This record gives sequence, C-alpha cells and structure tokens, in this order.
Amino acid sequence: MKKHLLVGIFAAGLVYSCATNPVTGKKNFNIVSNTELFPTSFQQYGTFLKENKVITGTADAKKVETVGLRIKAAAEKYLTYLGQSQYLQDYRWEYKLIDNKEVNAWCMPGGKIVVYSGILPVTLNDSGLATVMGHEVSHALANHGAQRMSAGQAQEVLGQVIAVGTSGKSERTQQIWGQAYGLGSQFGVMLPFSRNHETEADKIGLTLMAIAGYNPDESIIFWQRMAAQSSGQAPPEFLSTHPSDVTRIANLKALIPEAKALAAKVGVIRR
Repeated sequence: MKKHLLVGIFAAGLVYSCATNPVTGKKNFNIVSNTELFPTSFQQYGTFLKENKVITGTADAKKVETVGLRIKAAAEKYLTYLGQSQYLQDYRWEYKLIDNKEVNAWCMPGGKIVVYSGILPVTLNDSGLATVMGHEVSHALANHGAQRMSAGQAQEVLGQVIAVGTSGKSERTQQIWGQAYGLGSQFGVMLPFSRNHETEADKIGLTLMAIAGYNPDESIIFWQRMAAQSSGQAPPEFLSTHPSDVTRIANLKALIPEAKALAAKVGVIRR
C-alpha cells in the first residue's frame, strides 16, 4: 500500500509540476516555485556577504558592477523580446566582488551574483568577465537551481519506492538494488542533468553577452585560459557536474553564430 502511495504521489508530481521556462522554451520538472525560493535565496546571500569580505571602491569592484549591470540590461531586453518582461519582476539584482582566491563565481536564484577575486586573473578583461557573469545569470534565468532541488527530491522519493519494494527481499538483494539505483541515478541521470544545465547556461550566456555588447568569440579565449589554469586536474567528464573543457569549447564554437544572430534580432546595447 505504501509503495503504491509513493508511486502515485511521484507520478502526480511529474504530471502537475512540468512548466515551460520562458527563457529556454522547454518543459521542466520543477516542484519549487520562485515565490518559495527567492526569499530564502536573498536571505542566504545577505548572510554570505556578512560572513565574507566584500571588495568595494576599487577598479575591479567597479568592473564587476558595470559588467553586471550590462548583463542585467541584456536579460531584461531579451525577456522583453520574448514577450516575458514580467518574468523578472521579482528579481533583485546585486553584484558583489568577494576577496577569495578561489577561481569561481555564482548567481543565486533571483539575480544575486558573486564574483571571487581569484577568477579575475583568468577573466582578464570585460569580455572574459561578461562570459562568466552571463553564464551564471543564465543559471538563474533558466531556474536551474530549482530544477536541481526538484530532481534531488524526486531521486530521494524513487529511492524510497525501491526500498519499500524490496523490503520483503533478503538484505543482500536490498543492498544490490539500493546500490544499483544510487549509482545509476547519479551517473545516468543527475550528473548528465547537471552537465546539460551547464551547456544550456553557456548557450543563454552567449546570447546575453552579445546583447550586452560583448563579443561572444571572446568566450572561447576565456575558456582556453580556464583550461590552461586547471592543468588537467579536472575529473573525467562522466564523473563531473560540468562538461570537459574540450567539450565546452567545441559546444561554444557551435553556439556562437546562433547567439550573434539572435542578438542582432533582439538589439545590441551599445557601450
């Protein structure tokens, strides 16, 4: 009875939780709404800023803010072009440079962006920074955070279904099924799911940086610098949440013409 109930709840969730994202045009499984997600995101962002050193008043801090504002303007222009300007009404854009040697940047749901100072030697210039910030903002626009949370919850429910379904079996059989599901869902579903999000964010990010007036061709140069910086330390692609540098650069080269063409239709913001 419990197994059937779990299956029924999960199936109902699949049916009623697939909505079309206005940026990607794709139907996605998402059981976490922005109304739920944004307040928590904004609170966590505020806490992070209090607990870390925010760099202000420097040329680098100004650069982060300037590029961030242009990416924001590009996102608004793009969503207006798509007839979805209301989609961004609850976003609260913010761009902060953090004193941290890690080569990283991120954007929380709702437009809260952080750039670590450690990535600036790799971005080098405005175009490199626009590549990074456009990519991170695209994760937020495509609701990737909410989708990953939803997928994680679905993974947990299915694990419970399998546990209940094999509860009458031997302990060894239960272990085999549990391990098989854990490995299969991780390497066959969750990691490819995450890598697909990275490629999707790359695609949208190219369009945003092009609309913002930056040359998408510069994204290739940036990722080549990133590849050189990593010095082959990344895990094999099938074990990673991200595409390999080789795959990513090849994807970008294929996506750039489309991004330029779309930016020409939307209109480029002149610097």
